[in-house]
Amino acid sequence: MKIIETGFEGLYELEPNVFGDERGYFFESYRRNTFRELGIKEDFVQDNESFSVKGTLRGLHYQTGQYAQAKLVRVSKGRVLDVALDIRKDSVTFGKHHTVLLEASRHNLFLIPAGFAHGFLALEDSIFNYKCSNYYDKESEGGIMYNDPELAIDWQVSNPIVSDKDQVLPTFAVYKEAPAF
Repeated sequence: MKIIETGFEGLYELEPNVFGDERGYFFESYRRNTFRELGIKEDFVQDNESFSVKGTLRGLHYQTGQYAQAKLVRVSKGRVLDVALDIRKDSVTFGKHHTVLLEASRHNLFLIPAGFAHGFLALEDSIFNYKCSNYYDKESEGGIMYNDPELAIDWQVSNPIVSDKDQVLPTFAVYKEAPAF
């Protein structure tokens, strides 16, 4: 597995070794000892999968406190524009974001540490898979408005399909005023 630095502490794009022939392909999307050898110490306790039609935008979501989550994400069908926003108030990259194009054909993964808000846009009908280092807890859930002008995230679409819940998330300015988690 190849690890690609992003310039953000703990945030990596990963390219697995893919073995293919006339029958198809095989790759390991997660193997604990390989991750440990790469210096990645996250333990994952929950796997999730979602399907999104082209143009669907989900996020920016995070969990706080004892339920903060690291995520290992990839797509098994389609392509998504994946965004991680650093919300660690003591980080040198606080308020900055990093974008990765996740493609089923490339099998690439994105490791997002706890302390980041996460969102993605389905560039085509897509199946999105993610491992979480902690269990989902509704009371610890938070979010930031995906189209906040202060963040200047280029989602590459002008009219995404967004849930009612995600349309009323607070701005980044509101998040900055809240106590650190």
